[in-house]
Amino acid sequence: MIRLIFSDMDGTLLDENGKLPAGFGAMYERLKERGIRFAPASGRQYASLVQTFAAWRDELIFVAENGTMVMEHDRELFSSPVDRALALDVMRTGEQIGGVRSVLCGKKQGYLHSADDAPEFRAELAKYVSQSAVVEDFASMDDLPIKMSFCDFTGHAEETILPVMQAYADRLQVSLSSTEWVDLYNLGVSKGVAARQIQARLGIAPDECAAFGDYENDLELMDAVTHSFAMENAIPAVKERARHMAPSNSADGVMAVCERILAGEFD
Repeated sequence: MIRLIFSDMDGTLLDENGKLPAGFGAMYERLKERGIRFAPASGRQYASLVQTFAAWRDELIFVAENGTMVMEHDRELFSSPVDRALALDVMRTGEQIGGVRSVLCGKKQGYLHSADDAPEFRAELAKYVSQSAVVEDFASMDDLPIKMSFCDFTGHAEETILPVMQAYADRLQVSLSSTEWVDLYNLGVSKGVAARQIQARLGIAPDECAAFGDYENDLELMDAVTHSFAMENAIPAVKERARHMAPSNSADGVMAVCERILAGEFD
């Protein structure tokens, strides 16, 4: 039977307004009664995930920042800091791309340059980063960098940001997280790698796990579990990688599949 569920957030569990499904709390309680654990697996900051799941913060396993930081009971299970000099070099490169805003994600919080501290970017950033600070120079950051993220409001990150950042592909993972965002973090790190580490830690096999995703940064997560589900609104690559389909996020697809899990369909 399934004992652990991993779920992406934006475009997957959350609706088109970035909100949890209305019945999530009741569904989670039913899963818990059956001994099924739940792990949000997102590009979002840990603090942002805790804010969303405040009522269950002491019960969930949080796969944050695309798997670069995993937390449980407010304790770090593992993380993957990026070499500081390399992280700063990436940020300098990002600053040279016209019209692009950036955030350096540390273990403590996110950091944005004062030149990017504008209302429109703050509103976009608030969806994923709930704790942040403004700095004049990223080198002044007293934190360990774990991810570098870049935003193109026009929705063409694949054309404007991704080609530039591919110059780091021999040293860092370069991931298109949405039409607006590109993330860079250590090679060999992903939501899938984090999922496998959690499985080993808990003694849970891939056959006992389900996962839901919709975008490029969910591909490795699909490979880490037997019961992988692509959302109806997922990109083609995720649909090709997943073993099953789920209704779209706007139709509460994760909740619908959880009902099937509770009914024993995947035992």
